Amino acid sequence: MSAKELLLDFMRNKAYRPLTEKELMKEFNVPRDQRPIMSKLLDNLVKEGVIYKNSSGRYGIPEKMDLLLGRIEGNSKGFGFLIPEDPEESDVFISRENLNGAMHNDKVFVRILTGKKRKQREGEVVKILERANRRIVGNFEESEFFGFVVPDNKRIFYDLFIPKEAMNGARHNQKVVAEITSWPDNKRNPEGKIIEVLGDKDAPGVDIEAIIRQLELPQEFPAEVEGELERIPDAVLEEETADRRDLREMPMVTIDGEDAKDLDDAVSIEDLGDGRLRLGVHIADVSHYVKEDSALDREALERGTSIYLVDRVIPMLPTKLSNGICSLNPGEERLALSVFITYQLSPLKILEYEIFPSVIKSKYRLTYSEVKEILVNDNQELISKYKDFVPYLKLMNQLREKLRKDRYEKGSINFELPEVKVILDEEGKPLEIKEREHGIAEQLIEEFMIAANRIVSEDMSWKGLPFIYRVHDRPDPDRLQEFNEFIHNFGYHLKGIQNEVHPRELQELLDRVEGTPEERIINNLLLRSMKKAVYTPGNIGHFGLGIEYYSHFTAPIRRYPDLMIHRIIKEALKSGTLPEKRIKLLEKRLNHIAEHCSLQERRAEEAERDSVELKKLEYMMDKIGQEFDGIISGIMNFGLFVELDNTVEGLVHVEDLKDDYYNYHEKQHCLIGENTGKVYRFGEQVRVRVDRINLDEREINFILVD
Repeated sequence: MSAKELLLDFMRNKAYRPLTEKELMKEFNVPRDQRPIMSKLLDNLVKEGVIYKNSSGRYGIPEKMDLLLGRIEGNSKGFGFLIPEDPEESDVFISRENLNGAMHNDKVFVRILTGKKRKQREGEVVKILERANRRIVGNFEESEFFGFVVPDNKRIFYDLFIPKEAMNGARHNQKVVAEITSWPDNKRNPEGKIIEVLGDKDAPGVDIEAIIRQLELPQEFPAEVEGELERIPDAVLEEETADRRDLREMPMVTIDGEDAKDLDDAVSIEDLGDGRLRLGVHIADVSHYVKEDSALDREALERGTSIYLVDRVIPMLPTKLSNGICSLNPGEERLALSVFITYQLSPLKILEYEIFPSVIKSKYRLTYSEVKEILVNDNQELISKYKDFVPYLKLMNQLREKLRKDRYEKGSINFELPEVKVILDEEGKPLEIKEREHGIAEQLIEEFMIAANRIVSEDMSWKGLPFIYRVHDRPDPDRLQEFNEFIHNFGYHLKGIQNEVHPRELQELLDRVEGTPEERIINNLLLRSMKKAVYTPGNIGHFGLGIEYYSHFTAPIRRYPDLMIHRIIKEALKSGTLPEKRIKLLEKRLNHIAEHCSLQERRAEEAERDSVELKKLEYMMDKIGQEFDGIISGIMNFGLFVELDNTVEGLVHVEDLKDDYYNYHEKQHCLIGENTGKVYRFGEQVRVRVDRINLDEREINFILVD
């Protein structure tokens, strides 16, 4: 055992109380010259959150001290939730006074409070381990002697105080970047200094630039990374194909959206006869070019993921890799990691599988719309253009149907939530809001990627090697109970939720609401009742997919966990296992990688969502006074949220309901007029007029039209 393992084993299994550093030194008979090493080990374990140091200087195991480790998810109303690092733990509500200066995404220890009457458990931040927001981006508001930065990210609900001497030339109503110099507490706001002025807040392009700055990721890659790129070839070298299966003659294609440039997966299929099909999923071998602990690798890990904003991509890897030598462009030789799965179609079952390094050459670069035209609309022009591959597409579609049906029968949950794409002009002005299609072509790739992800994660789990899993824990029973109480208003009911509800029952509910006015609302609220999927070295399965073993393997160009597990898979393929030294190193590193990538994923999702929502608001700016149809998507004591058909959501304030005084009835989730008895409920169709738009607060106000 290492010193770390010995120390943790003692503290978990033998220490009956928290101990001081001196007591721990004595327990392990640490020589005087080795004590600085022991002190550093204790400091590192405290920083990692593995052990906790209390105010009296005693060290203990967090769970023995009723502490939970996790990150804060802020809310614009001033409270937050702890999202525990342990995916099996449920979220914890944190009131503003109990945040004790913690901000959105900070890593903290929380103590659970007892005696509270809330349905959800409540806690108090007792220690902040890691600050996530050292810089704040927002609008600068100037007064005579000081100023404030109002954060663009509404999950950060503190305004940042700026002393006069720290304004650095910033003017009122400019978009700025500020650095925090003093953290908040329960009595005062954080304090900071202006370090960059992005421009007037309404100037073109400043809004998206502000979102990028909030991510604290440079758009340019460091010089050290550029230097390593120069040594990477633009084409596959013949010597690089040694010890790889040669699949260059195998018919395979990539299928992606029209604007995709980083093509990291290709697919193939073979009819083996007797009702058997052999699916091939071929993933770009990024790990061949991005060596572990190189400058490229360190930068990729820091970024964690590619970020797809409404008008640009901030890539995890430089363009030479993401759009070049790693992208499976048609007609070009590429290195890959291939997964072959042989299926019996009736009844559907896996007969065998193989995983191996390969060299491939994709035949065509098909788009989702082209595949739809061929398989659904019988487009003769495209059928003629791709006539040699059309039979393979039909086989793929046959397998897609079987895989999808089997997955939902076994418990996968299918949330039918609309995704939108905002179409911009050359100057970044929104022209149109289009709903993204999720038809046969998209489903085909989705099913094949899920199939490959399942195979590699189960294979590695059975080998007992360190790995990064994509896990999704069961919903918290209290949240599910609240959801169940809500759907009672629509005549629906979930059974046995205090036990272990099966995902199949949730899918059956979604099937029942399909096509009803309340479908979108129930889908949304059920999704909010679920826990977030995260990366972790410990496997607990994926509840939402109804799958016991799952990982992210299929997108190493744009997700770091995929890149890391490619390395592990390739190492294991050589000898069937890994050296003990390598296992120890991975066990030490993977927890940090998984946690960091989960955080970066969350930040990227927030930025992507914010960029789309911002452009939605801009799209509606010239529509003030116009009328639209929508549905009531939320009800609070202050008004009704209405979602339009184009997914834009706005508020009808209760003060703008002129025909009566309306009271909020929490249990029924509705507003009821005192005199008329008129009721406004979730899912009700209404017509609204756009009244006003506040870009700073990201709000639209509607008025109901009689």
